[in-house]
Amino acid sequence: MNEILRVEGLNKNFTKKGFFKSKSEKVTASDNVSFSLNDNEILAIAGQSGSGKSTIAKLILRAIEPDSGKIFFEGAEVDSNSSNLKKLRMQCQMVYQDPYDSINPRMKIFDIISEPLEIHKIGTKEVRKKIVLDVLQQVRLEPANDIAKKYPHMLSGGQRQRVVIARALVVKPKMIIADEPVSMLDVSIRAEILELMSEIHNNNKISFIYITHDLATAKYFADRIIILYEGKIVETGNVNDVLTKPKHPYTKALIEAISEPDPKNLYRERKISWKVEG
Repeated sequence: MNEILRVEGLNKNFTKKGFFKSKSEKVTASDNVSFSLNDNEILAIAGQSGSGKSTIAKLILRAIEPDSGKIFFEGAEVDSNSSNLKKLRMQCQMVYQDPYDSINPRMKIFDIISEPLEIHKIGTKEVRKKIVLDVLQQVRLEPANDIAKKYPHMLSGGQRQRVVIARALVVKPKMIIADEPVSMLDVSIRAEILELMSEIHNNNKISFIYITHDLATAKYFADRIIILYEGKIVETGNVNDVLTKPKHPYTKALIEAISEPDPKNLYRERKISWKVEG
């Protein structure tokens, strides 16, 4: 398989200021993180809140700068001064966690989805209209003409997340980073959105990085998985191998927090408490 993305030795630390002039604390968000993503592959990055998952997504897109490390997209290194950064940001799209905050409530759905086309100067006005209506049908928002005229507040949470996915798809990216895309949706809607993303992956041959704290959905959706703890990769491999035969204590603790490995069924989460001994 051809490699589309490679991350080498990515490091990022933040300084957390204490209250009342107390001593500042260094927080490690990414600790020598290295991995690759192949064409038409789904890679899950899993861990608890605060493990550094979303930070890695921001580092890949250079939304924040790493302290050290390298990022390669289709074999070319990407940095903040590189012409490859524009290519990466077009070919790698984001689907965010909160469908309520990630789209402008004052814009109509048509304008929200067509905005990336305008930014990247793709097509004429008529071509853009056709592309937007086609992608609305692809994410199962129909009748597309009616949906395009609506405002976000007129849609449900699940429908808004479909709009976010449509906006990511409209420029025909080679890669999508989905950051907790179903965590804020009702349980009954989560499986539908995962099935939609799986269909999009299969039909368009798009590579995915799927960021989640939920191993149940990772098992359902991903090919390969990275387990992240305090910014460090503690385990990685085929998703079924890692989740059925975990080697690291933290992975085992995450698995024990799942009551039901099928996202179509109801499941609950337990707070995980695990510390490195020694």
